[in-house]
Amino acid sequence: MRDIASDPTADIAKEYLERENKEKEVLALLLEKFLEKKDQILVQKTEMGGSEAYVGSVSLEWFASRVHFASGLPLLQKKYNQETDNIEIDADSIDEIQQRPVDWSRQAPLVQYLAARKNHKFPPVLVVINQPWVDDAKASEWDSEERATKSTTDFTPLDKDGKVGLLNVSEENVTIYALDGQHRLMGVQGLIELIKTGKLQRYKKDKTADDSFITVSDLIEQYQVDHTYLQSLPKEKIGIEFICAVNSGETRSQARRRVRSIFVHVNLMAAPLTKGQLAQLNEDDGFSIVARKIAVTHPLLEQKPNRNPRVNWNSSTVASNSTVLTTLQAIQDMSERYLGQKFPHWKPLEKGLIPMRPENEEIEQGIAEFKKLFDNLANLPSYKILEHEDTPVLRRFSFEKGGGEANILFRPVAQVALAQALGFLVFKKGVSLTTIFKKLKKFDQQGGFTGMEYPQSIWYGVLYDPNKKRVQVSGKELAAKLLIYILGGLQDQMELAELRKALANARTLENKTIGFDGNLVEPKAVGLPQIL
Repeated sequence: MRDIASDPTADIAKEYLERENKEKEVLALLLEKFLEKKDQILVQKTEMGGSEAYVGSVSLEWFASRVHFASGLPLLQKKYNQETDNIEIDADSIDEIQQRPVDWSRQAPLVQYLAARKNHKFPPVLVVINQPWVDDAKASEWDSEERATKSTTDFTPLDKDGKVGLLNVSEENVTIYALDGQHRLMGVQGLIELIKTGKLQRYKKDKTADDSFITVSDLIEQYQVDHTYLQSLPKEKIGIEFICAVNSGETRSQARRRVRSIFVHVNLMAAPLTKGQLAQLNEDDGFSIVARKIAVTHPLLEQKPNRNPRVNWNSSTVASNSTVLTTLQAIQDMSERYLGQKFPHWKPLEKGLIPMRPENEEIEQGIAEFKKLFDNLANLPSYKILEHEDTPVLRRFSFEKGGGEANILFRPVAQVALAQALGFLVFKKGVSLTTIFKKLKKFDQQGGFTGMEYPQSIWYGVLYDPNKKRVQVSGKELAAKLLIYILGGLQDQMELAELRKALANARTLENKTIGFDGNLVEPKAVGLPQIL
């Protein structure tokens, strides 16, 4: 019986795969040999706008120990404050400042974020590599024209095109400073200290000690953080991009201007998200999640064919001629002030900390409760008018072009105040929405929400500024208290006296107090409106 002849194509393919695997093994061995050295990092060389950079990754532990704050660059040493890691700004140093001051009050929230949130993520940092000779005018690395004969970065290419290689970061030869990422550095340094010592001192903005600490035991108790997991965090990797302090051929002043310019450009291009954009994207904040759901699904707010949009998704304000009813930011604020009374644990433990995402079951409860609120709001006479009328005429003041009803329900600040008041009444006082809206409908029918620019309105001086003839955002808290009062939720005599005084102060302009009849009165004569 004749042997089946082998397939030449299959043999070639097999030989090719074997050779490829051997090459990979050789490459792995070579990389392992190079990367065993602690003074070299595998990087990819990039170039943009004439500036070379080297991109790689380092462990959080390495980042915390090897990278310094940019304010410590030798060219700024004369004005460097070692206690705060900031530059003392004066007439001499103002032109050399390259960094915004480090805000040390942010360290604790950043550490909490890294330690307590499993899916944490810091973007890559931009660092600058400096060498001792840069600040020695007599060093051999400066030529007769005071130009550098070499760069402060030492890169060894591993490919023929010089795109991938090893960057020398030997502690003996180079010092590294965070050009963009100072607060990330501060957070990582705090994390390492917390893990090593078990506690971390909290600081105020200027690095003066606060009265409290973050402790590992607190994190374990409050966030169920595993001790073994904490110990693994220093080995996590963060992206890092290196640029040189001085390029070959540059003078020291040219190098300083280049580095400073890069910092400014990085910060100008990284525009912060607006509050509305944050509300759109936030997947941790329960109030944001609920607000988004209601904004896109509730009949009062959802997008419908042949109807102008009811929600401004980006801005936090509504122009007088805008056809929207509210903003996503206002809906989120309403969600927080209403549901925050029922789910206080949805809020972060401290200001500046990132909230932990609620359980799905609780989120569904929140959506249901918030939907009930909007179901009732949609049935108010003022909002029922929207079936036949657009929002501008209901929002505008009477003296604006086209005139209007100056109805507070079409102003985000009042919508938020109303949600706050109703949240208190429903979840703290146990009053039913049915009872509340029975009163609010009657109040609305009597014009209680309209004509805020007239002295007869209880919102005059509260949500309306008679001097500037515009909405007054600072009156939001007082408006919420007035709503609680007129709905019968305030009985304490001391609180009533404080509310009466606050209302009189709000209606006092240039030492002249305006009564509800439009006449000048003594502050004590203002009194409080009728309870519904």
